Amino acid sequence: MFGSTLWLTLATLTGLAAGFAREWLLVAAWGAGGRSDAFLVSLFLPEALRMALAAGLLSAAALPLYQQRSAQAQQDWLGALVPRLLLCGLGLSVVLSAGSALWVRVIGPGLDEAGYAQAASSLQWLAWSAPGLLLHALLCVPLQARARFVLAGLGSLLFNLPPLLYLGLMRHQATPTGLASACLLGSLLMPAALLPALLRDGWRPWRVPRAPGAGRELLQRIGPLLSSNLASQGLALLERMVASMLGEGAVTWVNLARKLINLPLIALMSLNQVLLGLMSGSQGDQRLALLRKGLGSATLLTVPAVAGLIGAAGALVTLLLPNQAIDSPLPGLLAWFAVPLMFGAWNALLARYAYAAGDTRLPLKCELTGSLLNALLLAVLPWFFGLIGIAMAAVCGAILTGLLLMRRQQLLQQLPWRQQWLFGTAVMLLAATVLHPLSNIWLQLGLSCAYAAALLAWLALWLKPWRNLDS
Repeated sequence: MFGSTLWLTLATLTGLAAGFAREWLLVAAWGAGGRSDAFLVSLFLPEALRMALAAGLLSAAALPLYQQRSAQAQQDWLGALVPRLLLCGLGLSVVLSAGSALWVRVIGPGLDEAGYAQAASSLQWLAWSAPGLLLHALLCVPLQARARFVLAGLGSLLFNLPPLLYLGLMRHQATPTGLASACLLGSLLMPAALLPALLRDGWRPWRVPRAPGAGRELLQRIGPLLSSNLASQGLALLERMVASMLGEGAVTWVNLARKLINLPLIALMSLNQVLLGLMSGSQGDQRLALLRKGLGSATLLTVPAVAGLIGAAGALVTLLLPNQAIDSPLPGLLAWFAVPLMFGAWNALLARYAYAAGDTRLPLKCELTGSLLNALLLAVLPWFFGLIGIAMAAVCGAILTGLLLMRRQQLLQQLPWRQQWLFGTAVMLLAATVLHPLSNIWLQLGLSCAYAAALLAWLALWLKPWRNLDS
């Protein structure tokens, strides 16, 4: 598990780094203003679909179904579902493109009329990325079933590479239409890169075999997952809406903070995919043992990253965006957005523990309750605390979701959540009170890196998540 997670993490690291570089170049080219806000509003729905699929929306439901079939039945299952998902993708593209003027007004109610026009025009192009994103997610399933996680993990890089190159070459001459077209090209590269490996394994895309019940079976499994993801994306949408009403540039600041936070999430997404594959083929105590090791790995990966981000937030913003660092809310926003990472990492693995047993409804109920608390707090906290109120609401929702997931699965007494959560909270508070206020950039960065490295070493000695991974 640890080795597979490491390789998948390395494979996807460049992709999410490219995603952050894309946002960094966007701000460098257009500034943190109305033009950037408008494009990010148009990108919200396609990006939400891509991130949901990358986090396992389709694979969490499809992987157990694929693995329970014989070799020939697996080929038939894949061949029957490809045209159906392509049709679904095309239908989704039509809906997004035709209603682009309405969607951007819902997502960014604080934009001006020029911003609405720009966002709607960009979304008409970006909408057509849906078929490629869905096809990539489905074609990843056979590779993940054979523990070939690295090739599947390159999707983020392939999507972000064309817009990254476009912004790097065009800079101030970049246009919203050109950038949207580059994102569309990236969505087509994602499934194209998987075709050679699948063809070598015997899949023939021109064959459309019959697989009775395959679509219905997948829909039954994916329904609760889709509802859960829609709730998560609804919260992200609500964040975007609240930010658009907190002043020009607020959407860009929230988006940049989210992109920076996504970097330590790479390993967590990788761990989720690997652990789901392992738990799907295990039972009882073996599955619980895998969960404990997975949660130990999640703590090992998140706590040092969160503490380092909180401590070095100001230095990172100054180094990455020197022209935007003066009086920027980004350091505080970045520090607060880092806090839910530890709790969210546990929640994702606890949900996959249920998915591996074929239960996709229990996590949905728990996540909806946590999302409801998050939404209620989003309606209150930002008006008192500003942008950081968005992150505060996310922290409360994540904690409630985790407690419910453990309680409903009778895991509260079987998992060391108290010790690990209290330890994580303590080291975050220490970073916030000692390291975050430092004014010297290099001192802050150096001490934060040393602090994160020390935490990583201590947690590795304490948790040892790699020990007896095959038992």
